Amino acid sequence: MNGTFLSVLSVTIGPQRRISTPQPLDTSPEMWYTTSADTAMEMGELRSEYTDFGPAGGITEEHRRRLAQLHRAFAHPFVVEDAARLWGVDHAQAGRLLTYWASRGWLARVRRGLYLPVPLETRNPSERREDPWIVAATLFAPGYLGGWTACEHWGLTDQVFADLAVYTTRRVRHRDPVIQEVTYHVRVIRDARLFGLRQVWRGHTQVSVSDPARTLADILDDPSMGGGMKHVAEVAREYFESDHRDDAALREYAGRLGNRAICKRLGYLIETLDMDAPDLLEFCRQAISSGYSKLDPSVPTRGRLLRRWNLAVNVRIAGEGLSG
Repeated sequence: MNGTFLSVLSVTIGPQRRISTPQPLDTSPEMWYTTSADTAMEMGELRSEYTDFGPAGGITEEHRRRLAQLHRAFAHPFVVEDAARLWGVDHAQAGRLLTYWASRGWLARVRRGLYLPVPLETRNPSERREDPWIVAATLFAPGYLGGWTACEHWGLTDQVFADLAVYTTRRVRHRDPVIQEVTYHVRVIRDARLFGLRQVWRGHTQVSVSDPARTLADILDDPSMGGGMKHVAEVAREYFESDHRDDAALREYAGRLGNRAICKRLGYLIETLDMDAPDLLEFCRQAISSGYSKLDPSVPTRGRLLRRWNLAVNVRIAGEGLSG
């Protein structure tokens, strides 16, 4: 690391406020900016002039060099702490510089604290978009893409979903954030549930996605993450007819997830859809618990009580009727 960069230079911001920023920095007029960007960042939002910028503003050679470091280090979205480690400065210093560069159009701000390198030839950084899978892998790690998103990835559905289904062990404030016009439906899970995953490449970045058996187990656990029970039934049929089928893995995952309603729903689907899985069906029979569970918890209708599987059949699957 260049030793000169570790020293600091005080820069006056506003009438009576002074902060320290990484050295060396240019003292030309382009380096003067108001507290509004910094204050807005702390509040969680940036004013439009810091996000809806047009062509990128001018930049000094020194700043261009620092930006080149970011481009070499990060081909994907990065957080403030990543830049702080790269430069050997504290979080606040790195955050102020990244905010300034984003306001000038040399970085794209994906959301608060998350930035995207912008190619130097880009004329409109605000139009820069990152692969939503990579955004999810950066923002919600440790975690994985699952639910209907994994169903699409493994070819278990013909439906196309605009939103992404994400599982994470991180505590998140918003469960349905919209980032760069993409909605992420986030479910928080325990660390012990990080199993049954595959690594796939998106460009130069590896992203975790649930394997086919884990995907089916997850959407039986919470049908809303699979687009509702009607769609889950279609996925289940496709799964059992595909090369992805792995009865041993599905049994293991259902047991490890610890929700016996998975076995109730799975057993019911095997019978209703007339799928050839006698061993798996017997496993489900042995695993059901007392008490009734809804076939689709997201549907308010109580449905018909099916004692055989201790299920309230509240959605129509393959000709099954509904009763109130």
